[in-house]
Amino acid sequence: MTASAHPRTSTELILAEEPVVAHNYHPLPVVVARAEGAWMEDVEGRRYLDLLAGYSALNFGHRHPVLVEAAHRQLDRLTLTSRAFHHDRLAGFAERLAALTGTETVLPMNTGAEAVESGIKVARKWAYEVKGVPDGAATIVVAAGNFHGRTTTIVGFSTDESARSGFGPFTPGFRVVPYNDLAALEAAVDGTTAAVLIEPVQGEAGVLIPDDGYLAGVREVTRRAGCLFIADEIQSGLGRTGHTLAVRHESVVPDVVLLGKALGGGIVPVSAVVGRRDVLGVLRPGEHGSTFGGNPLAAAVGTAVVGLLETGEYQRRAAELGVLLRERLAALVGRGVVAFRARGLWAGVDVDPALGTGREISERLMREGVLVKDTHGSTIRLAPPLTITAAELEGALSTLEKVLTA
Repeated sequence: MTASAHPRTSTELILAEEPVVAHNYHPLPVVVARAEGAWMEDVEGRRYLDLLAGYSALNFGHRHPVLVEAAHRQLDRLTLTSRAFHHDRLAGFAERLAALTGTETVLPMNTGAEAVESGIKVARKWAYEVKGVPDGAATIVVAAGNFHGRTTTIVGFSTDESARSGFGPFTPGFRVVPYNDLAALEAAVDGTTAAVLIEPVQGEAGVLIPDDGYLAGVREVTRRAGCLFIADEIQSGLGRTGHTLAVRHESVVPDVVLLGKALGGGIVPVSAVVGRRDVLGVLRPGEHGSTFGGNPLAAAVGTAVVGLLETGEYQRRAAELGVLLRERLAALVGRGVVAFRARGLWAGVDVDPALGTGREISERLMREGVLVKDTHGSTIRLAPPLTITAAELEGALSTLEKVLTA
């Protein structure tokens, strides 16, 4: 019997991955075959409410009709030229993304890690050519608990041993300070500092939200020191926290912002470095690039994403539904929840360790038809699509209550 005549079950598909797929992830045992909006369906037809949204890559839900239509239209015209040639979608994408983010220049890339690596390169080159740091001496200050990607350079300044161990030697030039500690950050900044690279909200660390005034303080420290403030908004940006950018909670304007995940609408990988023209202007032809960066398909989908955000609807939804999220989680504190942190439609929930690890809680929720993902210890992350309805969110949080209090 052919494979098409006998579709494989979830169990069979999971077992089939074992010998041929590298084990760099430990997924929940669900095999998704279809999805739309906030819902996913496995190969047996069981439905699940998605409360992870691809780590914010699916801010607009699965297969948003506007984004799918934009991709279909572009697929029929042109998908790739490489940057050896111009194409007719790049200018419009860059113009509208710059306007949306209040920046001047756009450097299009593909993945979040590429955006971070690009930001690092730009900051170093700016330090040598503009600030006057001696060649090879530039430093970048980062925060403990960070998650900026998985390249060897990036994991070299991670404090997560599971990300670092076994991948050295690491690139020098980084100084790690505690997150949310302005005094430590200021002490680490000196004449060699090219930039301070910070997540406005630390997602992988458990949705850690800094004290009010911290981001404004980072901006002031970097201004006084004559170095760049680079905000990694790859997870926190593009509507997730109730603003287009999370730094806008403190009306802060960084020199450079790193974007990704939601910028590709859950259809194609799209990232970008956006910022001041005089900073990104240090790059000259041949010094940095990407064959697929800013390709026509990515630019078409990215432009459609920007169009959705230009309405302000999704930022409002994140802010309004975030109130519901916080209220329901607050009612669970002491009833299975030890503590939580939330900003917009994004929360890190610390579950009572007596009830299980984050992985175990995630598996119990999966069996009840709700998909989340654990992070460290007994913490789970909630990041639903911004298209989720209040009723759907209420149902998911009722399921969480059931799992924690049964």
